[in-house]
Amino acid sequence: MAAQTEKMAVPTDAELLKAQADLWRHTLCYLTPMALRCAVELGIPTAIHGLGGTASPTDLIAALSLPPSKLSLLGRLLYQLATAGVFDTPDAGTTYRLNPISYLLVDGVHIDGDACQTAIVRVASSRYYVEAAFGLADWFRKDFDGPVPSPFEDLHGATIFDDSMALLDPEMDKLVHEAKASHNHMGIGLVLRQCHDLFQGLESLTDLCGGDGTTARAIVRAYPQIKCTVLDLPKVIDKAPTEGVVKYVAGDIFHVVPPAQAVLLKVFMNVPSSISSHM
Repeated sequence: MAAQTEKMAVPTDAELLKAQADLWRHTLCYLTPMALRCAVELGIPTAIHGLGGTASPTDLIAALSLPPSKLSLLGRLLYQLATAGVFDTPDAGTTYRLNPISYLLVDGVHIDGDACQTAIVRVASSRYYVEAAFGLADWFRKDFDGPVPSPFEDLHGATIFDDSMALLDPEMDKLVHEAKASHNHMGIGLVLRQCHDLFQGLESLTDLCGGDGTTARAIVRAYPQIKCTVLDLPKVIDKAPTEGVVKYVAGDIFHVVPPAQAVLLKVFMNVPSSISSHM
């Protein structure tokens, strides 16, 4: 006999009130990344930085040449982002101050390379990702013959970091590579400072999808005894510098990986779903 299904208890009034509040929170949480994208496109973090690190909505209306009629609405946008932790507001909405998150969105500020992370925000909140998210229910209902493509690949017929993305939208493809590079350039200096013993005793390392070799060169500067190899797609390696500090190999990580004592994987966004599902 089938096990008898346990009947769910009727929620209390207090539980229903909390559930309703949580439901609204989950339903409207998409507004945060959209507000973040808006702030990046308007250049709000850069404007606040130019105003000394702290600014009021009125200051920003003037600095960004926005219509004065949008003052109260800009205040709402800023308060939404402050609530999400993107900005600090020491006086509950009168002024807004940069914090470590928004500092990463300031154009022209460099930490260990190119610290500005605006490309990541623009890629993740782009219409391509949003449209794929809108189609999730249809994607789950669809039956596929063979490997299952990601919702992104199924809808757009393209894969991030692949030539198909460049054919679909060259500007988006360029932005995707900028996002990857900005992440790589920012992260390695922090890792080397905070985890200094991580590479001790290592003599060889292969950086998979290592791009222009920024990470590998930083490792070699910190640990000259390590022989670093960068593996990436031919179109990436063709543009890599030839200073001789690291070795560059053009290839596909799913076919041949240059041998080394250690393999470095930083961002694995470009794994096709048909492959990643079997890893």
